[in-house]
Amino acid sequence: MQERLALHETSRYNQDTFLITNRYAISVDYMSVIIESVPDACTYYETMDTIDRFQWRMENVPGVQSAVSLASISKLVNAGYNEGNPNWRVIPRNKQTLVQSIARIPSSSGLLNRDCSVMPVILFLQDHKADTIERVVNEIKIAGKELGSDQLQFKLASGPVGVMAATNEAVADAQLPMMLYVYGAVIVLCLLSFRSIRATIVVVLPLYVVSTLAQWLMTVLDIGLTVSTLPVIALGVGIGVDYGIYILSTMSSELKNGANVHDAYLAALKERGSAVLITGVTLAIGVSTWFFSDLKFQVDMGILLTFMFLVNMLAAIIVLPALAAFLWPNKKAKV
Repeated sequence: MQERLALHETSRYNQDTFLITNRYAISVDYMSVIIESVPDACTYYETMDTIDRFQWRMENVPGVQSAVSLASISKLVNAGYNEGNPNWRVIPRNKQTLVQSIARIPSSSGLLNRDCSVMPVILFLQDHKADTIERVVNEIKIAGKELGSDQLQFKLASGPVGVMAATNEAVADAQLPMMLYVYGAVIVLCLLSFRSIRATIVVVLPLYVVSTLAQWLMTVLDIGLTVSTLPVIALGVGIGVDYGIYILSTMSSELKNGANVHDAYLAALKERGSAVLITGVTLAIGVSTWFFSDLKFQVDMGILLTFMFLVNMLAAIIVLPALAAFLWPNKKAKV
């Protein structure tokens, strides 16, 4: 699935994927729900019927294109032994007949293991968007609780989409702590450097606004929040804070010497303005060359980083002094 995310829509891999998805009842986006039970559990009607009911519920979840399991194949085989009559497309209640319907299904099919204690249900999804995966996973958890027992347990999940689901949950859990750690470190270091709460606010607030705008841009460009993209936001924060520190370091000294905000800002621009502009533009030009990459992921990251480098620079030049004028009201420019 990572290839689909990394390549352009016009790439051969994605075109083949679209062809398979559009023409067949399966897709390359699939996950396997692992159903664990006792050895030889597939020879019991109750077990197979529960798996069949679970599969039916999953097939009716929006986003699930189709599903297959040992139970569904056993129904087809049973009908085949009865001249293909659809009335016999059921799970046999007789144990011997049930064994007959699954005897020719090899463990290499991925629908059972050697002692029939593990019987995956394979779900083919319409896509691997985060909303689709989250909806399907939630339904799996609900159905697993309702249909599961001590002898029959539903566990998530293998397959490409199963890995993506686990990754999405890990990223969602790590996002808030990571941002708290990053901003916590920035706030502590700013407090130690400037020894001022107001100075810390004028540095951190524009940084937070730009980070929020970057997440908005990711939504607009349909860039998913993954283990690859999550560190990019932290990188943007780490580099973006430099611009504000450059400007405020000079402004802080001027303000302490009695200058008003207007004069302090002009002094900061004369001393550090060119350095901030050159740094921001140079970094932005460097990563903007990724726009021409054959990898869609690299193009997306080039757009995101260029945005963060430039907008953080503009925030330090425009928003920071505006906040300073608000927080130091007694040091406004003289008219």
